[in-house]
Amino acid sequence: MLEIRGLGKTFGPGAPLLDDVGLRVAAGEWVAIVGESGSGKSTLLNLVAGLDRPDRGEVRLEGRALDYADDDALSLWRRRQVGFVFQAFHLLPYLTVAQNVALPLALLGAAPRERDSRAAAQLEAVGLAGFGTRRPGTLSGGEMQRAAIARALVHGPRLLLADEPTGNLDSANATAVLDCLADAVKRAGAAALMVTHSPIAAARADRVLRLAGGKLSP
Repeated sequence: MLEIRGLGKTFGPGAPLLDDVGLRVAAGEWVAIVGESGSGKSTLLNLVAGLDRPDRGEVRLEGRALDYADDDALSLWRRRQVGFVFQAFHLLPYLTVAQNVALPLALLGAAPRERDSRAAAQLEAVGLAGFGTRRPGTLSGGEMQRAAIARALVHGPRLLLADEPTGNLDSANATAVLDCLADAVKRAGAAALMVTHSPIAAARADRVLRLAGGKLSP
């Protein structure tokens, strides 16, 4: 599903931050990447999402290489194919939970009835049935992160990218969110890539890799 070939990125003089990074992630597989702060984990996610450009190498999703030269095409590709889960949730406080979840569908031009139906179904799938009319500020941290997972998956992306998804949660909420994420990845059949400092979060993934010295290793 996701294939990274020979990816490299250097910032300024000195050793590259990422050096000949290669990785394959199957459909329905959840891979965690751990490493020290500054090791390049977030840079790797940004390259895979097409938010930054590599100095060398390529990223392929379902056999198709990202075209880093065309910003408009990359933006449309992200809108259709990628779901993001962030540490800080990034739910819009002035929208209801259902409206937040439906945002990717609105950006793709889906009809209101379809947006409402799919958002409700996705909220139910993450254990938030009946929460759609509430505002994000009335939710717990764990509930907000589950809503963010619903938003990331509502448009059926083939690639799910998670950046420290449990970083703002206590242990009980983190466990609930990791359960939700594991179930969501399997149901969606997406390739999932998560970067984290948490060994507990990483242990829930199907496979754990370490990024150090610009290289990925088991």
